[in-house]
Amino acid sequence: MADDRFEQAYQAGGAPWDIGRPQGAIVRLAEAGEIRGTVLDVGCGTGENALHLAALGRPVLGIDLSQTAIATAQQKAAARGLSATFRVHDALRLSKLRWRFETAIDVGFFHTLENEQRRPYAMELTEALGPGSVLHILCFSDEEPPGPGPRRVEEYDIRATFRSLFALVRVEKAEFEANRPEGNAKAWLATLQRI
Repeated sequence: MADDRFEQAYQAGGAPWDIGRPQGAIVRLAEAGEIRGTVLDVGCGTGENALHLAALGRPVLGIDLSQTAIATAQQKAAARGLSATFRVHDALRLSKLRWRFETAIDVGFFHTLENEQRRPYAMELTEALGPGSVLHILCFSDEEPPGPGPRRVEEYDIRATFRSLFALVRVEKAEFEANRPEGNAKAWLATLQRI
């Protein structure tokens, strides 16, 4: 699953999804009290979402396959005096973490998966999240016009991937904030509860 494009984008310092602040959708979820307990940030990148949650007092583990992104996130945590933990780890091997989380956030990871990787990912999440735990996904929507960037995800894809493992609490239209000429992208924000 490792993709050199992501590592190269982080090394070049020009990843359009690396906006230097947490995604607004995550900030709003946290303000609404919907991010509770110990948090797993799947595909955390340079850690802005995880660091925001750590600053609010949440114990957070951020994982990503990019060594450059994780090193940057660790440097940010140290500079800000935050205790978030960051680790190079494969999101398709969450069971190897041997941790349980009350909340997981997936900001921009789900839409990078190939169709055949989606259900195994959902099953791995059941190893990291106990019954009643919550998963929030922010991903590119099929309402985003065709063009460069990640694969577009249909609402049905979210429902089908997590069926029988998670109960869909809600899925709503949102924005994926990005540094790109065309501005922010149309997205889905889905909240699911582990069955």
